[in-house]
Amino acid sequence: MPQGFSSLNIRLKATSGEVDKYPAKQHAQKVAQKLRQKDGLIYLPGQPQKYLDDSDQNVPFRQRRYFFYLSGVDEPDCFVVYDIAKDHLVLYIPHVDSRTAVWFGPGLSIEEAQSRYDVDQVKYASRLKTDLEIWISQNAGKSHLYILHEWQTPDVFTSSTSSLFDSTRLQPAMNAARVIKDPHEIRLIRKANDISSEAHKQVLKHLSTFTNERQIEATFLDTCISSGVKSQAYKTIAGSGENAAILHYMKNDEPLANRQLVCLDAGCDWHCYASDITRTFPISGSFTPAAQKIYSLVQKMQTECIDRLAPGVRYRDLDRLAHHIMIDGLRDLGILKPHQTEEIYASGADRIFLPHGLGHHVGLEVHDVSERPITGLTTTTTTTTTTTTPLTNDDDPRECDATYLAPCTSSAPLLEPGMVVTVEPGIYFSRVALNNMVNPQMSKYIDLEVARSYLAVGGVRIEDDVLITRDGHEVLTKAPKGEEALKIIREGLGGGECFALSEREGGCEQ
Repeated sequence: MPQGFSSLNIRLKATSGEVDKYPAKQHAQKVAQKLRQKDGLIYLPGQPQKYLDDSDQNVPFRQRRYFFYLSGVDEPDCFVVYDIAKDHLVLYIPHVDSRTAVWFGPGLSIEEAQSRYDVDQVKYASRLKTDLEIWISQNAGKSHLYILHEWQTPDVFTSSTSSLFDSTRLQPAMNAARVIKDPHEIRLIRKANDISSEAHKQVLKHLSTFTNERQIEATFLDTCISSGVKSQAYKTIAGSGENAAILHYMKNDEPLANRQLVCLDAGCDWHCYASDITRTFPISGSFTPAAQKIYSLVQKMQTECIDRLAPGVRYRDLDRLAHHIMIDGLRDLGILKPHQTEEIYASGADRIFLPHGLGHHVGLEVHDVSERPITGLTTTTTTTTTTTTPLTNDDDPRECDATYLAPCTSSAPLLEPGMVVTVEPGIYFSRVALNNMVNPQMSKYIDLEVARSYLAVGGVRIEDDVLITRDGHEVLTKAPKGEEALKIIREGLGGGECFALSEREGGCEQ
């Protein structure tokens, strides 16, 4: 049985129908297993309600993801405690008084919380300090109270804090537990992908009516909110023209006139689980010859990498494969000069056009946690030192450069069933990158004149979320791409050509 599926324990609670509870108790047991401890207390505070500086308006609430993993609760001012020896999970919720309820509505009652969440007991938060002090008095010197960070140490009276609180082991254990998703988590990620995919489709359908990047973002958000989602996994990136070459472009406020492509990187959360989807498409409904060449190359990079996803595959090898495909393609286009693929790869010249890694884990965070980085250096951290695994003969010296955003070594972990990863190759023609090449030897490999002729293309990125299964993989993302996306854009144009022939500041004539 694959790791992460051996102790499935999803409870069902009948309300208005059969509804799955988020498997918080199973997650607590899994974390305890990763801790390799038979006793001790895990303590996690949820996100408190916060207010803007000098204002009575609250900061938009976002639950702490480690807390959610052990509770399933997306409400402020809660706490969760798990007694490992007793296998007992307790949720503490705030008591909402009648005056507050008049303004903001009644909070959860203990009975409602007990019915809704997969916990053994629910108490009001006013009991938390007393309960912790009782546990400490009974277990001090024998067990540890595990916390994520020192600053989350509970405010309790104890004379033995130095040996009692452990802030070094819980986070690595939770990271190891979270990297393999159980069936419930996979359903949540799948739902987030379904909603985000539909939002991407709606952007394509209405693209012909847009004159500004902000309308792309607005349509995406409108579809998500109408589908029951108010939170995004990350800020929407809707870059047109040269803005598509800015990896985290978030202004989304420039006109679309006289620009070739839009790179839309956007994904919503569903019950705190993320989606991460990128599509690049021509505003006119047709690629220019230059844009078509780059899009086809990125599409090949993604297709060949996704086809190889399976348990036992080293993601680092796919990252290298994507770069090799890109190098061969850019050399054919004259952007890279005629040198051997491995020589160009070793030089790092290809990083000018693809400065980020092939992908990452997805889960409670859009860049989700794991025991070891999916393509990164294996780093061991203690309270006093940080050490890095030495290079082996199979390691790539260039990828140990700290300036590279996704360093890759042969010590990178293998893919396992239950992991959800992105595959997001891209090719970018960044005016800044091309004008500021740090290493003058790059000109040995890059034909700057040819590369700059592609500046109007901006950038192309294609990204899908992929589940690793027992016998291969499943692409969770259904957003249209390639010819399917072009067909939708053209249908929105209604067969007209006004978008390609005018600046469209006033919109198409009907």
